[in-house]
Amino acid sequence: MAGIFGTEKAFDQACTDNLRKNASNAALKILAFYGMVIICNLFHHLLRPWSQPHITSDIVIGLVTGNIGPIKKWLVTVPDALNSIIYFGMICYMFVLGLEMDPYVLFRWPTRAAKVAYAGMISTFILASTITPFLRFFTSPSIMRTLSLSAALCGTASPVLTRIITSQKIGKSDIGQLVIAAGMHSDFVSTLVISVGYVAFNESSGGSESARIKNAVTQGVALFIQSVITALVSPFFLNWVNNENPEGKPLKGSHLVLSVAFMVLVCSCSTISGYSPILSAFMAGIFLPREGRVSKWALGKINYLLSTIFYPIFFFWMGYQANFGEFEPGHLLTWVRLLVLLVIATAGKVAGILISGAILGFHWPESIMIGLLLTVKGHFHIFLAVIAKLTGKASTSGSIAIIIITFLTALQAPFVVSNIIERARKRSPTHRMALQWLDPMNELRMLLCVHGPQNVASTINFMEISRGTADPGIVVYVTDMVELTDQIAATMVQGDADNATITDKAVTEMRDQITSAVQAYANENGDGITLRRTLALSSFSMMPRDISNLAEDLLISLIVLPFHKTQQPDGTFDGGHPGFRFVNRKVLRHAPCSVGILVDRGFGMMKKSSGSYLTLNVAVIFIGGKDDREALAYAGRVARHPGVKLTVIRFLVETTVENSSRRTSNFRYSLAEQEQEMKLDDECFANFYEKYVAGGPVAYVERHLANSAETFATLKSMEGQYSLIIVGRGGRVNSTLTFGMNDLEQCPELGPIGDVLSGTDFSITTSVLIIQQPSLRGELDGLDEDFSIM
Repeated sequence: MAGIFGTEKAFDQACTDNLRKNASNAALKILAFYGMVIICNLFHHLLRPWSQPHITSDIVIGLVTGNIGPIKKWLVTVPDALNSIIYFGMICYMFVLGLEMDPYVLFRWPTRAAKVAYAGMISTFILASTITPFLRFFTSPSIMRTLSLSAALCGTASPVLTRIITSQKIGKSDIGQLVIAAGMHSDFVSTLVISVGYVAFNESSGGSESARIKNAVTQGVALFIQSVITALVSPFFLNWVNNENPEGKPLKGSHLVLSVAFMVLVCSCSTISGYSPILSAFMAGIFLPREGRVSKWALGKINYLLSTIFYPIFFFWMGYQANFGEFEPGHLLTWVRLLVLLVIATAGKVAGILISGAILGFHWPESIMIGLLLTVKGHFHIFLAVIAKLTGKASTSGSIAIIIITFLTALQAPFVVSNIIERARKRSPTHRMALQWLDPMNELRMLLCVHGPQNVASTINFMEISRGTADPGIVVYVTDMVELTDQIAATMVQGDADNATITDKAVTEMRDQITSAVQAYANENGDGITLRRTLALSSFSMMPRDISNLAEDLLISLIVLPFHKTQQPDGTFDGGHPGFRFVNRKVLRHAPCSVGILVDRGFGMMKKSSGSYLTLNVAVIFIGGKDDREALAYAGRVARHPGVKLTVIRFLVETTVENSSRRTSNFRYSLAEQEQEMKLDDECFANFYEKYVAGGPVAYVERHLANSAETFATLKSMEGQYSLIIVGRGGRVNSTLTFGMNDLEQCPELGPIGDVLSGTDFSITTSVLIIQQPSLRGELDGLDEDFSIM
């Protein structure tokens, strides 16, 4: 009996030891995985100053870690499990790739992007199929292998290319959109050729010629049936699931299970005949609907799985298979093979796109850069290279050569994009339409908008104080803001092109009255003033766009809009016009230049005597920020008028411990950004002080305040002292002096200071001009994201 129990005890001990060993191995593999993820992310972070994509750092880390001796010995015990993970991940990758493609583009007339893609592919394919047979790339050369390599070289990794383009903020430009579309077209066509070619030239079937033909026919029929079923059945099934799960509600679990099962089923149909599961997933994906909740859910989940789990394992596997010990660096043919393949991949694309670009009217530098970007290779090309090595069709040195080419094509792409941006800055520089950036030698161009005759007097006075010197003078476009009603539309007479004549009596009389008044002023005081008349006739929803387009076309530096409320005889404001308020807010958001809102409290009642105002007291409040700098720039023009007495009031923050901590705790801006803005404020104010205050006509007042309560009290103390106060709308990095004032705003479009000065409890004789400086659209310094250089 003792012997029996002793045997059981030994068996239990062996099981425990085996379990402990397996657990430790599993823990070690999990730790290795997380280590790989951390190292890849750290190295990618180091390469961020050069805008490198993730694939470049992943390839380097994968090649290094995969060739470390102890790691290679450890992986010898788990090659099959690692290969299974890679195959499953590539099935998911190819399915998502196919799901993002549109197969029906092949049946439409080629777009400009398609023509570019075809030209680059054809030239590369011809060059590769002509030269590669002499490189002895394959262990056993054949026409099929040469054509497969040529098809791979002429393709583009569209996911990698799209990420590079969008990360560097040129995806909205004409060249960015062209490159993305051409890259997707090239990727789709090359992968489709490989997928179809696998049926015709599959070497794995072996046997006689008749057996190969029979196998090819079987696979071709299976692939055709899978494609037809997917194209015909999937829209009905997935649309039913989408209709049963409307937006805003969580997807039902049973429907998700059915959808996933359906996707797996259609991906597996052709594999029964021996067709590649990876290529089958791609062929199924291209015929599934791209729109709808289910497809978007699948794209999001699979892409997240790939980026967080699969890619680190994939590049680890790549490095393990790319054995540097078999690279043969001492052989000249190794380096010749690498160099020639790189030249084929780049020169082929560039040559073809240069030809197509000449036909399509591209500039040759842009054609070269498009060609270089379309050479980008990615994960599928690395996978093909490694599989060719594992199946014995290519040598290890040839496989590593493809991996290095993939690395180099991805490495150069961000530098090409940077060159595109620099050329765009030189060829199509952004016109920075604001007063602060206006060359003093250039004329000021203003767009003064009016609601009706009630705004004419204030418009005339605004022109007067803004006129500056006769040389260079100002150009003023007085623009009538008229809502397009059905009654007005019925009276319009269509002329040539897009011109139309307004015959509505009320509108024509109003415009004639405004024209007569402003023209009379220009005739009497026309020295340096060029007057133009324009009309913004549209619905309130479209009027902001019309005003912004008009400002951009006329190179306007300042748009001035009337406040949507009108002062009544008792000094109070009426309820305001909601349509004009909507226009003001939208123009502030989308205008390409500076925008001012004029709150008229008797500003139009100012009278002149002998060519100048009797006394017009004007103040400009400067706290800091881009809008206050713009207000100061406009005040510089007002200071030149002999009838204007200008006072600059600067609000400074008291340097207390509480204010210092509040300044540094501004979550919207970093401390470096705050310091940079303060430096810009000091430089701007110093220039203004030296030019207009020191020995000049402008008075200077300084107020040291601790918080927004003292700011409010200081504003109230100014009541009745000035006829016009000029302030910036906002844009302040340091909000200590305005903190909390936004909570009580009645008109947020006026900003915290402008809202207080325009409030019902402020002086009824003080007009207010609120100015906002435009922000550069997009994130490319000095260049719009939607630039055009093609």
